[in-house]
Amino acid sequence: MCRDKEQSLNLILENRKIIYKICHAYCRDPEDKKDLEQEIILQLWHSADKYNEHYKLSTWIYRIALNVAISFLRRESSRKKRTSPIDQEIIERVADECEPQGLENNLERLYHFIYQLDGLNRALMLLYLDDHPYKKVGEILGISESNVATKISRIKQQLKQAFEAEPDQ
Repeated sequence: MCRDKEQSLNLILENRKIIYKICHAYCRDPEDKKDLEQEIILQLWHSADKYNEHYKLSTWIYRIALNVAISFLRRESSRKKRTSPIDQEIIERVADECEPQGLENNLERLYHFIYQLDGLNRALMLLYLDDHPYKKVGEILGISESNVATKISRIKQQLKQAFEAEPDQ
Protein backbone atom coordinates (compact mmCIF):
# COMPACT_ATOMS: atom_id res chain seq x y z
CA MET A 1 0.00 0.00 0.00
CA CYS A 2 2.50 2.55 1.23
CA ARG A 3 5.14 3.10 3.87
CA ASP A 4 3.20 5.81 5.73
CA LYS A 5 0.96 4.09 8.30
CA GLU A 6 -1.45 7.05 8.43
CA GLN A 7 -1.96 6.84 4.68
CA SER A 8 -2.37 3.06 4.95
CA LEU A 9 -5.06 3.50 7.59
CA ASN A 10 -6.89 6.02 5.41
CA LEU A 11 -6.84 3.62 2.44
CA ILE A 12 -8.22 0.83 4.61
CA LEU A 13 -10.97 3.13 5.89
CA GLU A 14 -11.82 4.25 2.34
CA ASN A 15 -12.34 0.60 1.41
CA ARG A 16 -14.24 -0.44 4.55
CA LYS A 17 -17.32 -1.31 2.47
CA ILE A 18 -15.42 -4.30 1.12
CA ILE A 19 -14.61 -5.38 4.67
CA TYR A 20 -18.20 -4.87 5.81
CA LYS A 21 -19.63 -6.94 2.94
CA ILE A 22 -17.31 -9.82 3.64
CA CYS A 23 -18.01 -9.74 7.38
CA HIS A 24 -21.74 -9.62 6.73
CA ALA A 25 -21.57 -12.59 4.37
CA TYR A 26 -19.37 -14.76 6.57
CA CYS A 27 -20.86 -14.12 10.01
CA ARG A 28 -24.39 -14.00 11.33
CA ASP A 29 -23.60 -13.13 14.91
CA PRO A 30 -22.90 -9.39 15.45
CA GLU A 31 -20.01 -10.15 17.80
CA ASP A 32 -18.44 -12.52 15.28
CA LYS A 33 -18.79 -9.82 12.62
CA LYS A 34 -16.91 -7.38 14.85
CA ASP A 35 -14.19 -9.96 15.57
CA LEU A 36 -13.79 -10.76 11.88
CA GLU A 37 -13.69 -7.08 10.96
CA GLN A 38 -10.92 -6.50 13.49
CA GLU A 39 -8.95 -9.47 12.20
CA ILE A 40 -9.24 -8.28 8.60
CA ILE A 41 -8.18 -4.73 9.47
CA LEU A 42 -5.28 -6.02 11.53
CA GLN A 43 -4.11 -8.28 8.70
CA LEU A 44 -4.40 -5.43 6.17
CA TRP A 45 -2.44 -3.19 8.53
CA HIS A 46 0.34 -5.74 9.00
CA SER A 47 0.46 -6.47 5.26
CA ALA A 48 0.48 -2.82 4.12
CA ASP A 49 4.19 -2.82 3.37
CA LYS A 50 3.82 -5.95 1.22
CA TYR A 51 1.26 -4.43 -1.15
CA ASN A 52 2.33 -4.77 -4.77
CA GLU A 53 1.23 -1.67 -6.66
CA HIS A 54 0.95 -3.67 -9.89
CA TYR A 55 -2.40 -4.88 -8.56
CA LYS A 56 -5.48 -2.82 -7.86
CA LEU A 57 -5.87 -1.93 -4.20
CA SER A 58 -9.41 -3.34 -4.06
CA THR A 59 -8.20 -6.67 -5.46
CA TRP A 60 -5.52 -6.86 -2.78
CA ILE A 61 -8.00 -5.95 -0.02
CA TYR A 62 -10.54 -8.52 -1.24
CA ARG A 63 -7.91 -11.24 -1.37
CA ILE A 64 -6.67 -10.60 2.17
CA ALA A 65 -10.16 -10.09 3.59
CA LEU A 66 -11.51 -13.27 2.01
CA ASN A 67 -8.53 -15.32 3.18
CA VAL A 68 -8.97 -14.02 6.72
CA ALA A 69 -12.73 -14.68 6.58
CA ILE A 70 -12.27 -18.24 5.36
CA SER A 71 -9.69 -18.91 8.07
CA PHE A 72 -12.03 -17.38 10.64
CA LEU A 73 -14.87 -19.60 9.42
CA ARG A 74 -12.68 -22.71 9.69
CA ARG A 75 -11.64 -21.81 13.25
CA GLU A 76 -15.25 -21.20 14.24
CA SER A 77 -16.32 -24.47 12.65
CA SER A 78 -13.60 -26.30 14.54
CA ARG A 79 -14.59 -24.58 17.78
CA LYS A 80 -18.24 -25.50 17.29
CA LYS A 81 -17.31 -29.16 16.77
CA ARG A 82 -15.61 -29.15 20.17
CA THR A 83 -18.69 -27.83 21.96
CA SER A 84 -21.39 -30.13 23.24
CA PRO A 85 -24.10 -30.80 20.63
CA ILE A 86 -26.76 -30.25 23.27
CA ASP A 87 -25.30 -26.87 24.21
CA GLN A 88 -25.11 -25.87 20.54
CA GLU A 89 -28.72 -26.96 20.00
CA ILE A 90 -29.88 -24.87 22.95
CA ILE A 91 -27.94 -21.83 21.72
CA GLU A 92 -29.37 -22.14 18.20
CA ARG A 93 -32.90 -22.60 19.52
CA VAL A 94 -32.69 -19.51 21.72
CA ALA A 95 -31.08 -17.52 18.89
CA ASP A 96 -33.86 -18.56 16.50
CA GLU A 97 -36.50 -17.40 18.97
CA CYS A 98 -34.73 -14.06 19.40
CA GLU A 99 -34.52 -13.37 15.67
CA PRO A 100 -37.40 -11.48 14.07
CA GLN A 101 -39.91 -13.86 12.54
CA GLY A 102 -39.37 -14.03 8.79
CA LEU A 103 -36.81 -12.28 6.71
CA GLU A 104 -37.99 -8.76 6.02
CA ASN A 105 -36.81 -8.21 2.48
CA ASN A 106 -35.22 -9.93 -0.47
CA LEU A 107 -31.75 -8.59 0.29
CA GLU A 108 -31.83 -10.14 3.75
CA ARG A 109 -33.12 -13.38 2.25
CA LEU A 110 -30.35 -13.32 -0.32
CA TYR A 111 -27.68 -12.90 2.36
CA HIS A 112 -29.38 -15.63 4.37
CA PHE A 113 -29.01 -18.05 1.45
CA ILE A 114 -25.49 -16.87 0.60
CA TYR A 115 -24.47 -17.46 4.23
CA GLN A 116 -25.30 -21.14 3.74
CA LEU A 117 -22.78 -21.51 0.88
CA ASP A 118 -19.25 -22.75 1.46
CA GLY A 119 -16.38 -20.27 1.72
CA LEU A 120 -15.34 -20.12 -1.95
CA ASN A 121 -18.89 -19.92 -3.29
CA ARG A 122 -19.77 -17.26 -0.75
CA ALA A 123 -16.76 -15.22 -1.86
CA LEU A 124 -17.75 -15.67 -5.51
CA MET A 125 -21.23 -14.34 -4.85
CA LEU A 126 -19.97 -11.36 -2.87
CA LEU A 127 -17.65 -10.36 -5.69
CA TYR A 128 -20.36 -11.02 -8.28
CA LEU A 129 -22.87 -8.87 -6.39
CA ASP A 130 -20.27 -6.10 -6.30
CA ASP A 131 -20.28 -6.21 -10.14
CA HIS A 132 -16.68 -7.31 -10.47
CA PRO A 133 -15.79 -8.75 -13.87
CA TYR A 134 -15.18 -12.50 -13.92
CA LYS A 135 -11.52 -11.91 -14.74
CA LYS A 136 -11.01 -9.86 -11.55
CA VAL A 137 -12.97 -12.39 -9.48
CA GLY A 138 -10.68 -15.10 -10.83
CA GLU A 139 -7.59 -13.07 -9.94
CA ILE A 140 -8.81 -12.44 -6.41
CA LEU A 141 -9.75 -16.06 -5.76
CA GLY A 142 -7.00 -17.71 -7.79
CA ILE A 143 -9.28 -19.57 -10.21
CA SER A 144 -9.83 -19.30 -13.96
CA GLU A 145 -12.32 -16.90 -15.51
CA SER A 146 -14.30 -19.80 -17.04
CA ASN A 147 -14.40 -21.54 -13.65
CA VAL A 148 -15.81 -18.32 -12.17
CA ALA A 149 -18.55 -18.22 -14.82
CA THR A 150 -19.47 -21.88 -14.30
CA LYS A 151 -19.55 -21.62 -10.51
CA ILE A 152 -21.61 -18.41 -10.53
CA SER A 153 -24.12 -19.95 -12.91
CA ARG A 154 -24.52 -22.97 -10.62
CA ILE A 155 -24.79 -20.81 -7.50
CA LYS A 156 -27.42 -18.58 -9.11
CA GLN A 157 -29.44 -21.68 -9.92
CA GLN A 158 -29.12 -22.86 -6.29
CA LEU A 159 -30.20 -19.44 -5.01
CA LYS A 160 -33.16 -19.38 -7.38
CA GLN A 161 -34.27 -22.78 -6.09
CA ALA A 162 -33.81 -21.61 -2.50
CA PHE A 163 -35.98 -18.53 -3.12
CA GLU A 164 -38.66 -20.66 -4.76
CA ALA A 165 -38.58 -23.27 -1.98
CA GLU A 166 -38.83 -20.63 0.73
CA PRO A 167 -41.26 -17.97 -0.51
CA ASP A 168 -41.26 -14.49 1.03
CA GLN A 169 -42.54 -14.87 4.57
